[in-house]
Amino acid sequence: MDSEIILILGGARSGKSRFAQQLATELGERVLFIATGVPMDEEMRRRIKLHQKARPKAWRTLETPTGVARAIGEHIKDADVVVLDCLTFLVSNLMDNETEESEALEKEITAELSELLEQKKTASLIIVSNEVGMGVVPAYPGGRAYRDLLGRANQFIARRADRVYLMIAGIPLELKALVKGNER
Repeated sequence: MDSEIILILGGARSGKSRFAQQLATELGERVLFIATGVPMDEEMRRRIKLHQKARPKAWRTLETPTGVARAIGEHIKDADVVVLDCLTFLVSNLMDNETEESEALEKEITAELSELLEQKKTASLIIVSNEVGMGVVPAYPGGRAYRDLLGRANQFIARRADRVYLMIAGIPLELKALVKGNER
């Protein structure tokens, strides 16, 4: 089977991570899991622990908030599949407390994502991200900048992905399959 890029989008608690794990298991036995969340408070530490417990023990896990592509390149070895969970945190981590968009920041994010997608040459790549375009407009400039940057990052990945899923209440809806032949 050829390696592929799969993007899984959805809201909070939509089943994105569980579905990513299911797909990874179907695509290969040797999985490299990339976790981008940073345990900034007790609640986040609990969430991270729950995610760690849910992962198969045989999977290799790399916890890296940024520099993901470089870290994957150094640790991919013989992995069949790489799971990045999640792009949402990666973009947030790259913003590093910036409160507004900038051309330099967008270029940094695009460069990181371009390098990340190069990993498809070695293994299938599953990327998990939050869909942020369906919610309330954030009330503060930093939130709007983040929403816009993540939205464009999702679009960047989706254009290049072989498959794109939208998770709704634990149900995957394969988006690219719906628009085959209608892509621009």
